[in-house]
Amino acid sequence: MSNRTGLILDFGGVLTTPLLPAVLAFEKREGLPQGACLTALYKDDEGVRITSDLERGAVSQDQWNDFAGKMLGVSPDNLMGRIFGDLRPEPLLINAAAAARRAGIKVGILSNSVGLAPWDLYEGYELETLYDVVVISEQHLMRKPDPSLFEVTLKLMDIPAKQCIFVDDTEAYVQAAEQLGLTGVHNKDPKQTVAVLSELLGVDLAAS
Repeated sequence: MSNRTGLILDFGGVLTTPLLPAVLAFEKREGLPQGACLTALYKDDEGVRITSDLERGAVSQDQWNDFAGKMLGVSPDNLMGRIFGDLRPEPLLINAAAAARRAGIKVGILSNSVGLAPWDLYEGYELETLYDVVVISEQHLMRKPDPSLFEVTLKLMDIPAKQCIFVDDTEAYVQAAEQLGLTGVHNKDPKQTVAVLSELLGVDLAAS
């Protein structure tokens, strides 16, 4: 085993299937043009602001649903849940996290929130049972890539940055972690990520 004793995982797009296919499927179901969500919510200044506020817990999921519904011209009813309704657990990384814990590695979750009600992204994943530390951004009034949120997570893990690996599907967040001394892994393919983590940790995380 290496000298790395901690593994911090993003949630959406790491412990779940990728986000983009779910969003594209939602657009198709709603009869929206492909890329409508990206344009309305991530390329529009106000959309970026309210999504950032949601992640920091400054606005509620219902408030976000109302805003996004107007931007997209669709019903706001449980809109976040409808957008991400096709997300499913990613077994390769969930099993790898379990294998890491069995090997004595502390495993934490660091996730930017999409609000916890009326739709809970984390429901059914047993985060409090299966992981050592769970940090959801809105509960700390911060969001990735704020360095302070990484520092909160490291403090709860009780492991120095140089002994921790951070995995995220957003490259900018991986880079933010690396600037604090964590070893970053950009998750683009679960099988490849498990192989990289196995090498970094000195543990075969793909073994059943």
